[in-house]
Amino acid sequence: MAKTNRDRVGEGLELLIQGLLPFVEREMAAVQGKSWKDDAETWLSSSGGSSGKKINWNDPQTVLTAIWDQWQLVFRKTLGHAERSLVSELRDVRNKWAHMEHFSSDDTYRALDSIGRLLSAVSASEAGEIEKQKTELLRLRFEEQRRSEARKAAVAPVEGQPAGNLRPWRDVVTPHPDVASGRYQQAEFAADLWQVYLREGSDEYRDPTEFFRRTFLTDGLKQLLTNAIRRLGNEGGDPVVELQTNFGGGKTHCMLALYHLLSGVSPHDLPGMEDLLKNVGIPVPKEVHRAVFVGTKISPGKPHRKPDGTVVHTLWGEIAWQLGGKDGYDLIRDADVTATNPGDELRELFNYFSPCLVLIDEWVAYARQLHDEPGLPAGTFDTQFTFAQALTEAAKAAKNTLLVVSIPASESPIHNASLGKISDIEVGGERGHKALARLKNVIGRVEASWRPASSDEGFEIVRRRLFQPITDQSLFVARDMVARSFSEMYRSQQQEFPSESREADYERRIKAAYPVHPELFDRLYNDWSTLEKFQRTRGVLRLMASVINSLWERQDNSLLIMPANVPIDDPRVQFELTRYMED
Repeated sequence: MAKTNRDRVGEGLELLIQGLLPFVEREMAAVQGKSWKDDAETWLSSSGGSSGKKINWNDPQTVLTAIWDQWQLVFRKTLGHAERSLVSELRDVRNKWAHMEHFSSDDTYRALDSIGRLLSAVSASEAGEIEKQKTELLRLRFEEQRRSEARKAAVAPVEGQPAGNLRPWRDVVTPHPDVASGRYQQAEFAADLWQVYLREGSDEYRDPTEFFRRTFLTDGLKQLLTNAIRRLGNEGGDPVVELQTNFGGGKTHCMLALYHLLSGVSPHDLPGMEDLLKNVGIPVPKEVHRAVFVGTKISPGKPHRKPDGTVVHTLWGEIAWQLGGKDGYDLIRDADVTATNPGDELRELFNYFSPCLVLIDEWVAYARQLHDEPGLPAGTFDTQFTFAQALTEAAKAAKNTLLVVSIPASESPIHNASLGKISDIEVGGERGHKALARLKNVIGRVEASWRPASSDEGFEIVRRRLFQPITDQSLFVARDMVARSFSEMYRSQQQEFPSESREADYERRIKAAYPVHPELFDRLYNDWSTLEKFQRTRGVLRLMASVINSLWERQDNSLLIMPANVPIDDPRVQFELTRYMED
């Protein structure tokens, strides 16, 4: 029997309770003591009008209500307003499910997405299974749409009548096969460092050669890779790098580039690296020991058993085990078991296993779940930051060691629309903001600067991911003729178009963004990035992939893909446009 949307929501709610209940138990016990459950059952019974009735803690409604009712006293320290909104939304989802109401595919995807976000906020491993369910749902939706041939025949493309000497974009450039076929929906353009570390996920992220083939080396990324080669090759270089960007700013992609570059794969198999290595002048170090930590993937509330039987409790225990297995862990075993700062033992660890690369992502999301008092295997909130200081000092003092940490961009009373603003999705509640401030204070003393992609580089990043490269010289000529024609039109009709479109540099921007008009990119990067859930690079990729796929199927013959060409009648495009908005 085929699985219904209601079945999918029910399975998602089951995963929600599995991942959320240990977190709730941990937080409630930390604030209210061992008798918290008796107290909770008293006020839950009275608030629900069922005094004396046994409370079912395996019901998502019970756990979600506990978080909602005890927000001020307990959970606002760890979670933020974004998570509180998710709790409210999921209480409604659970009620709809319990009352046998209908769930559309969009309703189901939103419910699964909200469940996944809340589970990720508490570092629950069940979030990975939710991602698989979301991918499967998107695949099924796509297959249904593919079978509906009537859509193609019924809807005419939106296009003008260009001059005869100009070629439409579809004759000049071709989408990548996964975009042209619509299979992009399964991958969701989600760069996942932890998934790559586990050797899972799609080839475009897991396979080093394929990853670099689709990666545009921005100036910031070149600087980062050059610094890594120099530092790990004992030729200078900064020991600590902080990747500070806004939500969806590409920091995980940069960490993946480092991880693959130093994986032992020949640089000759990595497209784009030969020119960079010529400028660096030294080879890529071999046999680099790598450690990866992603704070949303590992819970601080329980020890983790490794394949060799080692039981790891802390962040420093995880790093030591990844760098050197059981031998590496033994160097700081006492500090891991007692959840105390390992201090100078970190420098000894790095020296013993050098060259070392340590990548830490989502540290704030991990640190905000720690408590002020002892009790968690991962240690206390304060210990995390004494460790952070020891870690940066050890990376600086040890030989051939590079530490790269991603931290959300700092808060500012001035919000630049082109850069977005700090998000509760990344930081969380009170303890999250404290963690952010303290980590920045520690790492900021020794970290090196890193520059994220510029807006024009963003054009190239998106274009390379969505389209196959142009190789025929005649097609470059066709592209340039289109760009020149648009520029001449803008200059000849000055009263009709914005002043910046008449500048000489605008023709260059059209070529850089081709076949997408720069104005469409500007609207997405500058306006849509202010939406809290819109991740700049991934959000642009997902939306533009659905737009390009729809136009490609409709045989669109426009010169460029402009804002007016966005096929908002296509259900897939509608979904990508509305999924970031409030109801």
